[in-house]
Amino acid sequence: MVAALSSAEDERGKQLYVNCLACHGADGSGNKLLNAPAIAGLSEKYVSAQIMKFKAGHRGGDPRDAAGMQMRPMMALLTSDADVAAVSKYVASLESKPIAATITDGDPEKGKALYMTCQACHGADGKGNDMLNSPSLLNQHDWYLVSQLHKFKDGIRGANPEDITGSQMRPMAMILADEQAVKDVVAYVQSLSQ
Repeated sequence: MVAALSSAEDERGKQLYVNCLACHGADGSGNKLLNAPAIAGLSEKYVSAQIMKFKAGHRGGDPRDAAGMQMRPMMALLTSDADVAAVSKYVASLESKPIAATITDGDPEKGKALYMTCQACHGADGKGNDMLNSPSLLNQHDWYLVSQLHKFKDGIRGANPEDITGSQMRPMAMILADEQAVKDVVAYVQSLSQ
């Protein structure tokens, strides 16, 4: 009976993910043209938390966040906690795959020193830590990581007082002094995926 229930929940997650296909792709690898990050392999807990942030407007509620605002209406299609759980589980089951770098002027050696601050939450290996609500950074698009660091730095993400984990990340992003520092740390993160 438990196996049958789990199978039905897995099928429900796959059905719900159909709404995500256009932007994130069947394999969850994302699409730069649509500002959609790779989501394959992110933890079930992290995916669920981000969905709930979008639903509540704690993420994607800033008018300067066009990509986030595109995501919010999609969350309305998940009408129950069971839907959120099912699609989160499905996304977590997708295999994370290496993604080619598009930013070529970052210095991973300089980024390694900058990443020392990041590893407290995201781990020395970049795999994240569910206990600290920090996602894996592995196999994520470099353009997306740069974009999110800028959103944190500019208060577009992590400034909502209801977004506890985002507000923890925002000061960490602000440590990066300039655009080159952002590119350097992202170049180092990309090296962890290889």
